[in-house]
Amino acid sequence: MIKKLLPFLIFLCACNQTCDYSRIKVIKVIDGDTVKLENGKNLRYIGLDTPEVRIKKGGRFIYNPQPFAIDAKRLNQKLVENKYVRIEFDVEKKDIYGRLLGYCFLGNTFVNAKLIEEGFAVTYTIPPNVKYVDTFVALQRAARKDKKGMWGVYETVSAEEAPQYVNQIRTVRGKINNSRQTKKFIALSFATQGKGIVRIIIFNNSSGDFYKKGIDPLKFYIGKTVEVSARIRQYNKYTEIIASSPDEITLP
Repeated sequence: MIKKLLPFLIFLCACNQTCDYSRIKVIKVIDGDTVKLENGKNLRYIGLDTPEVRIKKGGRFIYNPQPFAIDAKRLNQKLVENKYVRIEFDVEKKDIYGRLLGYCFLGNTFVNAKLIEEGFAVTYTIPPNVKYVDTFVALQRAARKDKKGMWGVYETVSAEEAPQYVNQIRTVRGKINNSRQTKKFIALSFATQGKGIVRIIIFNNSSGDFYKKGIDPLKFYIGKTVEVSARIRQYNKYTEIIASSPDEITLP
């Protein structure tokens, strides 16, 4: 058994030190935006988010595919599973979970972009890894306009309806009536007529991108009707949608 594993162990040891990510094999697709590479590392695609195959419940993950999660995974499998790809990195190479963060290319196909283009992912940019953000935003707009993938099925939901879609990706529309800043984030609260607190969260490490584009998020959105497309989450008593870039909040 050890003899059989020896070549892989030698490769793994060497690759952890000097791995050439210009040509490396994807041995397993985990979901729409994460794959396992032949060196044992998990790669999380930068700049997008796909519906989850598993959700966390009671401290553990259970198999509970969200709408379009399987479609996103199948497209990812079709594109890269058991194939050699090229990985391009941005400013930060790993996330807090130890996963590699990168852009995946198969020949001339930009896999990250393809998932957004086909409507199976939403843009999800976290500074400083924003190299292709303009490309991703343009592709998402086109996918929504052409009603591709999830955009051909999902209607925009109101802020009041958002709590019904926790853990799912949706476009939420509503008027912002309040904003506040904490030590960690800026919160933009929707006017929901007493039907719970629904808010957009802009973490402080993302807010600089707003100011660079001349937008003061604490003031600019007040009184305006906005749309944001992202995963809806529940945090304590709040229903939240995280926005990491001003391009993710639009004025319809």
